[in-house]
Amino acid sequence: MATSLSFRTVASLAVIAVALSSAAMINSVIAQDSTPVAKVGAHTITADDLEQAAADFSQELAQVPAERRQSILIDVLVDMALLAQAAEAVGLDKEPGFQRRLDFLRTRALRNIYVEREIVGTITPAAIKAEYDKQSAAFQPAEEISARHILVASKEEAEALIAELDAGKDFADLAKEKSTGPSGPNGGDLGRFSRGRMVPEFEAAAFDLEAGAHSAEPVETQFGWHVIKVEEKGESSPPSLAEMEEQIRSTLVRQNFETVMTRLRAETEIEIIGAEADGGAAAAESAPADSGGEADTKN
Repeated sequence: MATSLSFRTVASLAVIAVALSSAAMINSVIAQDSTPVAKVGAHTITADDLEQAAADFSQELAQVPAERRQSILIDVLVDMALLAQAAEAVGLDKEPGFQRRLDFLRTRALRNIYVEREIVGTITPAAIKAEYDKQSAAFQPAEEISARHILVASKEEAEALIAELDAGKDFADLAKEKSTGPSGPNGGDLGRFSRGRMVPEFEAAAFDLEAGAHSAEPVETQFGWHVIKVEEKGESSPPSLAEMEEQIRSTLVRQNFETVMTRLRAETEIEIIGAEADGGAAAAESAPADSGGEADTKN
């Protein structure tokens, strides 16, 4: 039973992902473009066929230069038409197996259009903004600092650097000259970060410093010896609406999908014949949370 639920969950999330990626085609079932782009015997390939093929092969086309995509799609559709005509010529379209496959493809196409139109298509900019405002209001700011560091191999080297800084040497210049870490060429700049992003010894020393101060003693970590300077101290702010829009849209679509599937299952008598039913479990589970990245300053 658990395996069945897991597979259905994966399949449902895949449907949502396809629908989200095909958002631009939501109205294609109404506003079709019948402009011909090629003819294969009596069969005409239209601009709408190209659009639908582009959606079907979106992952493959991502690897193709934009200027070559249309010609490749036309070749694919020409080949498809040739093989379809060959199948008709030998009567494959009259076989029972073909009709069963056609019925399945029709059901899948209707499902996809419904998800695009009635689930993805009903998520409005206003709904996204309302969810963003809700999340922003619940946002808990975290202490953040902007810092630089110089990484060297020995305590003695770090102590010599601190002496130079105490004598007035510019921190960024010293970092460019002496640091062995990847941020050295950028003057040791680590950007802004909050607690939990660095190794514990580095974090404790950095957050104990005042803005504008550098460490009075070398800081040892698994990577070597550090001299740290804190440029600024402050608090984190919530991401902008533009940064969160696609994530919020995906969340709302999943919620909408689950609501619709729960309603449809409740309204429709479903009988599983010859297999164990899943007890009416939800059609989709929440997707796992994204894992945050780490600052390069662990090096």
